[in-house]
Amino acid sequence: MDLYERVIELSRRRGFLHPSFEIYGGLGGFYDWGPRGARLLENVLDLWRQLYVVEEGLMEVSTPTIMPRRVFEASGHLEGFVDPMVDCEGCGRSFRADHLVDNHVDLVADSLSNEELQEVIDGEELGCPECGGPLSEVYDFNLMFGTTVGPGRGQEAYMRPETAQGIFVAYPRLYRYARERLPFGAVQVGRAYRNEVSPRQGVIRLREFTQAEVELFVDPEEKVHDGFDRVSHRKLNLLSSGKQLDGEAAERRSLREAVDEGDLQNTLFAYHLHVVDRFLTALGIPEGDLRYRQHLPDERAHYAADCWDAEVNLDRFGWVEVVGLADRTDYDLSRHSGHSGRDMSALRPLDEARESTVRRVEVDMSSLGPRLREDASPVVERLNERAAAGEVDGGDVSVEVEGSTRVVRGEEYEVVEEVERVRGETFTPHVIEPSYGVDRAVYAMLEKAFRSEEVEERERRVVSLPRALAPVPVAVLPLTDDAEMRHVSSEVARRLRGNGFVVEVDTSGNIGRRYRRQDEIGTPLVVTVDQVTVDPESEGHRTVTLRSRDSMEQVRVGLEEVEASVLRFVQDGADLAEIGE
Repeated sequence: MDLYERVIELSRRRGFLHPSFEIYGGLGGFYDWGPRGARLLENVLDLWRQLYVVEEGLMEVSTPTIMPRRVFEASGHLEGFVDPMVDCEGCGRSFRADHLVDNHVDLVADSLSNEELQEVIDGEELGCPECGGPLSEVYDFNLMFGTTVGPGRGQEAYMRPETAQGIFVAYPRLYRYARERLPFGAVQVGRAYRNEVSPRQGVIRLREFTQAEVELFVDPEEKVHDGFDRVSHRKLNLLSSGKQLDGEAAERRSLREAVDEGDLQNTLFAYHLHVVDRFLTALGIPEGDLRYRQHLPDERAHYAADCWDAEVNLDRFGWVEVVGLADRTDYDLSRHSGHSGRDMSALRPLDEARESTVRRVEVDMSSLGPRLREDASPVVERLNERAAAGEVDGGDVSVEVEGSTRVVRGEEYEVVEEVERVRGETFTPHVIEPSYGVDRAVYAMLEKAFRSEEVEERERRVVSLPRALAPVPVAVLPLTDDAEMRHVSSEVARRLRGNGFVVEVDTSGNIGRRYRRQDEIGTPLVVTVDQVTVDPESEGHRTVTLRSRDSMEQVRVGLEEVEASVLRFVQDGADLAEIGE
């Protein structure tokens, strides 16, 4: 049993995660987070929000998981979010074409076109890896889950493959919420869906998963961060594209060195690489198992100016991406502007105002308002945009609003020109995007926290999660099933819960077995109520034992000191010796 299997086995037993739909035989690519896993996931997301929403001051939004087809036409997902596939004409199984040819080409296989893949398959006479049968022509398989909205044939829609598009299409409102000033950022946490062809890597490749994404809207001429100097000394394991092409390993360098030498393009990008590193190291990922790899030129998305992946070295799967940091340029906002006809620009103030001739429309709302009702305002807004662009000179005009066409009659409006003082110039913002695969990050956290050791000739399995992130930060155990011990344990648990701690009271089995159970859950601190606690004749009356998960050391503290002691140990990271005797 390798480490991955041991972690998954423990996770199933202790309520971290398990395959979904088990009573029906399961379905590949779907996992449930159990009671302890769901709590751990939320603690990790709270840490993420602390970094981005609290410390970086970004706004959080929540957008639908189902989106209309037009969104994905604009984003490019309908044409570009595909895997090249082949089918076996014998057994009927389907395979990724790039995976089949991966060992037959010197290039990165997923950078090849369908035609190039077909040439390799034909040239190497590749057949079905299962039955040896002939393969179909290479074709595109879209990874999005399709659906319809509404009755009958409905409106074509898709489950979102990323949370980002919900932020991009809301940009005009978000820009106003940000008081029309750049830079600003929006974040979103939610479920995303990808119809993976063959999700054979357990929780590493899921069909439904949790994403946490940040979209930073910035002026392309000002990709700087005023906080960079505070973090520029931080050293990360950086694997640039140049080093990869030269066959070299990652090198530990400061962010300042990487910017000065041109591997990181600007201080804004470098600063957010630092934030990613803060998050992953706070999860307990060891420095030596974490690297930042720059995308090679032939694997980088066509719209990205730069992209780096935060990768964790896992026991079974090797280096696995858990976070991607990309400079998406103005691709997304420009595409949505072009497809929707809506303004996705921002204003850059000028040092000195200048005069400019502008065109706008004056509308007879006494006619247009009653006729178009709730569509009147968006129609006038769109009409003004077209007039400014020189597309309207008079006569009847058709305007697209919310997927329908409305007509403005020539007698209902007039195009006028005015001279105004221009105090700024418009541009389309660029986007810097840190995108987190939260399920992968949490699995990596569990694997790095797992250890096995021999104690008194018996195996002791421990999940040494960071104290503040553990799903059960403290457990209360009565030493025996004595009624008074149970009463005191319940009182201690009640007081701890009143102070905001998730507490587990465990009375099942002998005390040694219960300690081992809490070690596997990852509980950093156990409060034990024993005979000394309840015996008024004992020297330690009204004291309890605190036991550390990692060291197994124990100290005694007074009952009235328990809440403060737990707070110091779990939240402040104090040593047990500092807390009691």
